[in-house]
Order: sequence, then structure tokens, then C-alpha cells
Amino acid sequence: MANQSTSSGDERLESIGKSLSNAEQFLVDNKKIITYVVGGIALLILGYWGYRQFIHKPKVQQAETEMYMAQIYYEMDSLNLALNGDGTKPGFLDIIDEYGSTPSGNLANYYVGMIYLKQGQFDNAIEYLEEFDGDDQIIGPMATGCIGDAYMELGDKETALEKYLEAADQSENSFTTPMYLMRAGWVYEDLGEWEEALKVYERIRVEYNRSYEALEIKKYIARAKTMVGPTEEE
Repeated sequence: MANQSTSSGDERLESIGKSLSNAEQFLVDNKKIITYVVGGIALLILGYWGYRQFIHKPKVQQAETEMYMAQIYYEMDSLNLALNGDGTKPGFLDIIDEYGSTPSGNLANYYVGMIYLKQGQFDNAIEYLEEFDGDDQIIGPMATGCIGDAYMELGDKETALEKYLEAADQSENSFTTPMYLMRAGWVYEDLGEWEEALKVYERIRVEYNRSYEALEIKKYIARAKTMVGPTEEE
């Protein structure tokens, strides 16, 4: 038995040795190719790091500086200056063109969409608000909800309803969620879908009873129940 065990061990060692020899031979035979591949990967990593450190990062900082005045004009309700700039400082449209790949360029899409919404240019508002990629708990749902407002102004109630419901659930919180649930309820009423309206009103009452919308929600619930009519349980 001892001889058999020693023999098996030797065979395994021999097999491992052959595998190592084959691997070494492969490395020798393909030394140039492996060197090129490893070098190429290293250059890609180094190039990406250099781009982020010396090109993208300064561009991000520059975009923040350049957009500051446009934000001031927006807060002052000087919408045309915010949109197009004042001849010295760029407007949001310039920021998008010049720094579109930066966070500021992304945020500029939101500002432009909101400006066009205020100016009654609803198609343009939708275009820019849809370009905005917002993961913020408040601004993200606001952008989606404002797309709903634009569709509502254009008379597309069904799409507006979809956007309001999407905005309500995009980032559930006590500010945007009940606000857009309420707007969804109004659209349901407008479409004559009173049972659906009642559902969203009840959700506000139960889940967001401390929100602004909850202050008068009983009135909306009562009206919706009247329109739905008595149920079998009643």
C-alpha cells in the first residue's frame, strides 16, 4: 500500500511538473504578445487616470464656476439672461454645449427645462428635462413631475398622469410623493376615473398624513367616494 501511495504521489508531482513546464513554455513562446497585452492594459489604466485627474476634474470645477452667474439670474427670475448669458458670463445653454459631460452640464438641462416650462415652451421643456439625469431625492422627482406638467399643458393627460405617478414613486418622501399623487388624483378626476383617484387620495391620507396635501385630503376623498357611489361593503 505504501508503494502504491508513493507511486501515486510521484505521478501527481510529475503531472504538476509537466503543467508548469507547459506554462513556462507558453510564456516563452508568447512573451511578446503577453508583453504587448499587459502594456496595453497598463496604458489604458494610466490614460484613464490621467484623463480623470488632468482633464475631467478641472473641467468639472470650471463648469461649476462658469454656471454660478446663470444660477443667480435664475433665482432673480431673469430667465433670458439665465438661459443665454449676459455677454460676459455664459448661460445654461452655453454650459450644456461646453460642459455637457459634467455634473453642472447635466444640472443645466434641468434649469433650461424649467425655464422653458415657465416661458410656455412646453415641447422644449420636455426635451431638456428628459435629458436631465437626476438621482437627487427632490430634484429628480421634480424634473419628472414637471415633464408631467408640460404634457398636461399640451393636453396629453394620459402621459401627464404616467409622469406624475412615476414622479411620486421615483424617490418616496413626504414632499414630492404626496404632491404628485395629488396631481395624479386630479388627472384621474379629469379622466372620470374616480376609483383610481380615490386610491391615490387614500394613499396620501394613510402614508403622508402630515404632508401639506393631507390638510384637505378628506374633502377630495369624500368627493371621490360620492362619484364612485356606494360599494357592496357599505
